[in-house]
Amino acid sequence: MQHWLTFVKQKMKIKLYIFFLLFSTFVFAQQKRVTTSVDSTKVKIGAQINLTLKTTVDTLSKVIFPEGNLFGGLEVLESYPTDTIKEDFKYHLIKKYGLTQWDSGVYVLPRMEIKINDKAHFSDSLLLEFVPVVVDTLKQHMYDIKDIADADGTGGYWWLYLLGILVVGGLTYLIYYFIKKNQKPKEEEVVFATPIEKATAHLKKLEQQHLIERGEVKIYYSELTDIARTYIEETIDIPAMESTTAELIDSFKKAIIRKKLSLTEDTISNLEKVLKQADLVKFAKSKPLEFEIAEDRTKIEKTIFKIHQSLPDIVEEEDEFDDSKSIQERLAKKKRKQKIVLASFVSVFLLFAVFIFFVATKGIDFVKDSIIGHPTKELLNGEWVTSEYGDPPIRIETPKVLERMDASNLIPAEAKSRIKQMNMFGYGSMTDQFYTMVMTTSFKDTVAIDLEKVLEGNLKTWETMGAQNILVKQEVYNTPGVVQGLKAYGTFTMLDPIKKKSNKLYYVIVLFKQNNGLQQIVVSKLEEDEIASEIIDRIINSIELGKAL
Repeated sequence: MQHWLTFVKQKMKIKLYIFFLLFSTFVFAQQKRVTTSVDSTKVKIGAQINLTLKTTVDTLSKVIFPEGNLFGGLEVLESYPTDTIKEDFKYHLIKKYGLTQWDSGVYVLPRMEIKINDKAHFSDSLLLEFVPVVVDTLKQHMYDIKDIADADGTGGYWWLYLLGILVVGGLTYLIYYFIKKNQKPKEEEVVFATPIEKATAHLKKLEQQHLIERGEVKIYYSELTDIARTYIEETIDIPAMESTTAELIDSFKKAIIRKKLSLTEDTISNLEKVLKQADLVKFAKSKPLEFEIAEDRTKIEKTIFKIHQSLPDIVEEEDEFDDSKSIQERLAKKKRKQKIVLASFVSVFLLFAVFIFFVATKGIDFVKDSIIGHPTKELLNGEWVTSEYGDPPIRIETPKVLERMDASNLIPAEAKSRIKQMNMFGYGSMTDQFYTMVMTTSFKDTVAIDLEKVLEGNLKTWETMGAQNILVKQEVYNTPGVVQGLKAYGTFTMLDPIKKKSNKLYYVIVLFKQNNGLQQIVVSKLEEDEIASEIIDRIINSIELGKAL
């Protein structure tokens, strides 16, 4: 019995021990605030091992990561800026270090202290192995010393591109010349000096077509009457081509009286008969005999000549002068057009050749920035302006003068009674390719200003304006006057309301507090715009602060 009780007690002790062990492990896991990881635990000497420390805190917590040149026996090659990822009301902080060791062996990465709100937390210790580089000189092939060799030319291959452009240009010209040479010459439109010459020429051309012999009587009468109608319309100024036979004869009689033309009734009657005969041929399928067709042609010819003879000489002279002048103007216009086309072709070809040359030799970015034009490059190379803004004043250099903006809607209702003055000046907007803003606030009484809370408020304001995926990195910033401030930088995305396209932008925010004043500088740009980065650096480096009045 005693033996059995002893056995039960031992079993209970073991269970209690396991329980407390699991409980302590659970509590420790719950309290662990920092996770430690490396990308490799075994590398060659001199190679870099990346150490990563991660922690999650609320937005008001203050975290201090370890710094130094040595972590135990390991050399710190680089301490990277802290990455901050915001999620709801928490920050995920990621701190990375580059470590190495130049002697082979196994080294202990000690536990390192991370302070969160002045409370110490520790990372895990790790074993890292650095192995030597094996060099076997016996297996290494040996070679004789090489002779002196000429260096490759540094002139590049621009001449090949130029040669290619010339070849393409030559082939283009040959193709154009070959096509032009083998094209059938277009029949030039004959320009007649007077309407009578035009009518006579068209009558001769009509006879040369031999339409009657081919049985195309309808086409013959249609063209015959069109010649007469066109002549009457050009000389007597009546709408002959658009009028019916009855309307034409009526207008013709009135024009004879109005213009006092010496035409007999026989002339008018002959014209009317031919027009009616043509109507019968075209619409009633009438087939006049050959002698009737010949008579109708003679009647039209005589009618045209009699109208011509009855016209006043002054009108004829004026018409001849106008027609001659019109011919000269048309010829001159045609020559000018040919010259313009040729000059345009040559200009376009040369521009294209120059464009291809610079793209091939300098790259497309050079062409965009230097030839096509780049808005931020124009800002960078333009005349900069140095000016003071707001109270407490900020003296800053910018590519354009900052314009005063309305800041009244940015003041919270509960803070209006404490703010003496708020001024805001800016250029562009947050969705533009480049944006600059300066804001100063002076308070009526001395207040405690927390720059980190001001930064957090700015970022929340951006979120209400449509900014998304905001990444934040921050560091202490000192002006030349040794005024300490807070600098934050990172990226965010925002929808361009005009192009309906989401842009990724890079930003810098610099905050200062002096006595009873707050000073803020904000600049942003498209992330891929390297030229705008130079503008931002120049603006930030020019900051000079004045004291509140």
